[in-house]
Amino acid sequence: MKRALVIRHVPVEGVAGFRAAIEAAGYAVDRIDVTDARFPETDLIAPDLVVMMGGPMGVYETDRYPWIACQVRRLGLRLAADRPTLGVCLGAQMMAAALGARVYPGGRQEVGFAPVTLNGAGAGSPLRHLDGNPMLHWHGDTFDLPEGTELLASTGLYAHQAFRRGPNILALQFHAEMGEDPRFDSWLEKWPDAIAAAGSSANELRAHHDAHGPNAVAAGRRMIAEWLEGLRG
Repeated sequence: MKRALVIRHVPVEGVAGFRAAIEAAGYAVDRIDVTDARFPETDLIAPDLVVMMGGPMGVYETDRYPWIACQVRRLGLRLAADRPTLGVCLGAQMMAAALGARVYPGGRQEVGFAPVTLNGAGAGSPLRHLDGNPMLHWHGDTFDLPEGTELLASTGLYAHQAFRRGPNILALQFHAEMGEDPRFDSWLEKWPDAIAAAGSSANELRAHHDAHGPNAVAAGRRMIAEWLEGLRG
């Protein structure tokens, strides 16, 4: 059986709604936290699929989080080998950094459910399943588009919402996996400053989660299923 390794940067940001699509594609899902003593020695090239999830830290905060530089370096080796890799939010920013792009504070908090705007490449990619569906956004950092990659989606606040490099490398700034996971309540509790900075409230976000979450997760699963089906090598 193929092996998928999910890397968690904080316990409340897991693979969530993507798990069903990954398992349906024939992968056994393993998980490791960056705080695990085994993580520095974990082979990031060997797994058939690596999925890197989100977290509140910035890729540039290497003094505060020494593991970031090590992870980005090892991730670069995996991407150089064109091994199937999916990054979500912080995971996408790490992929951008590993491909040589700058990651930096964007100056604005993008928190809440809103659709992404697909360009022509995005409309012809697995992201087509997301068209018209509000997705969960929760970030204030952004990145330059890495050389050799293809932009797929944008929002009014941030132009770089998704990119790919060939069929095997996909990075998503937004959270198409979230919408049914009860850990969303922990996000509301842990990061009230980000909510306030975005001009929203926990009650508003919870209402939008209930209204948009199921469709967002269903669309995200269709997207990931198609992406996994198209992997090469």
